Amino acid sequence: MSRKHIGLIYTGGTVGMRQTAQGYAPMPDFATALARLLDDHDNNLPRYTLHEYDTPIDSSNATPEDWQRIGRDIAARYDDHDGFVILHGTDTMAYTAAALSFMLQGLRKPVIMTGSQIPLSTQQSDAPQNLIAALQVAASDAVNEVAIYFNRRLLRGNRATKVSIASLDAFDSPNYPWLAETGSDMRFDTQALLARADKERFELPEYTQHLVLPIRFVPGLPARVVQAMLDLKPAAVVLQCYGAGNVPDRDPALLEMLKRANAGGVVLVACSQSPQGKVSIGTYAAGAGMTAAGVVGASDMTFEAIFAKLHHLFALGLSPDVVRKEFLRNLSGELTE
Repeated sequence: MSRKHIGLIYTGGTVGMRQTAQGYAPMPDFATALARLLDDHDNNLPRYTLHEYDTPIDSSNATPEDWQRIGRDIAARYDDHDGFVILHGTDTMAYTAAALSFMLQGLRKPVIMTGSQIPLSTQQSDAPQNLIAALQVAASDAVNEVAIYFNRRLLRGNRATKVSIASLDAFDSPNYPWLAETGSDMRFDTQALLARADKERFELPEYTQHLVLPIRFVPGLPARVVQAMLDLKPAAVVLQCYGAGNVPDRDPALLEMLKRANAGGVVLVACSQSPQGKVSIGTYAAGAGMTAAGVVGASDMTFEAIFAKLHHLFALGLSPDVVRKEFLRNLSGELTE
C-alpha cells in the first residue's frame, strides 16, 4: 500500500526562524532544514510535498485576507493530497484555524495546523515533535476537520485558544475536549471528533475587511468610549462582558446606544471574559437589558472563533439580520448547541 501524500504548507512563524542580531527572522534555507529533519524519520511518516510561501507571514501581521489565501491554497490542492499540515505562527494560529474551519466546511480529510514556540534551528526546539506528530495525524483516517496539534495534544481548530507565550503547552480548548493525546501512541477521542461528512461544503468568499471591533468592559469604562467605537460604523462589535454576559446597567445611556446601534444594522455579540463557560445573557439583572438592545450571546465560542465567524458571514454578503441568525448556528463544531 502506498503511503499517504500530505500537503505541507509553510506560511511562516517561529518554526522557520533563526536568531539574528535584530531578533528572530525567517531562515533562508527552511526547506533544507525541514528535509534533514523529516528524512531521519522517513519510515514512520507519510510522503509530503512542501509548498513554501515566498514571503513568510509573521502571524502578528496576519489579516483576514491571509486566512483567505491559506484557505484557497488548501482548496486548490485538495484533490492532490490525502491531508494537510499548515505551519503557522502561534500568535494568531487560533484565528486562522477558526477561519479555515468556516471556509472548509464538510472536510473529508485532515487539515492540521502546527508550529513551535522555539525555532527549528535552535537546540531544544519543540518543532520536531510537533511537525512529526502533525504529519502522522494528517495521514490518519480518523480526523476530518481543521485541528491544531501542539505539544502532544490535538485540539479542534475553532475551539482552541493560545494560553501561554512561554510554555510548550501553548494552546488549549477550555470548552471542548481534546481530540487526541499522544504518548507512546495516538489516542483519539472518537466522541469528540467531527463525523466524516457526505460531501465537502467549501465557502471561499472574498475576505474584504469588514470592520469587526472588540470592546472589553472594565470597571468604570466611560460610555463615551463605547460610543466612540460605534461611531466608526463597524459591521459588528464583540462585547467582552463580565461573567455570563453582564455589563454595567447603572448607566441607561449604554444600553440605549447599543439599542440604536443594533437598529442601525450593527451586529452586537456578547462573549465572556472568562475563557471557560457559556454566555447566558439575562442570568443576572445586570445583563437583562442586553437582549432588549438586540445583543446576541456567543454561547461557548472562543473569542477567536467569534471574530473569524463574523468576518466569514459578512464576507458571504449576508445582511445583518441573517448574520445574527447564522451566527447562532453551529457551522463546524465551534459551539455547543
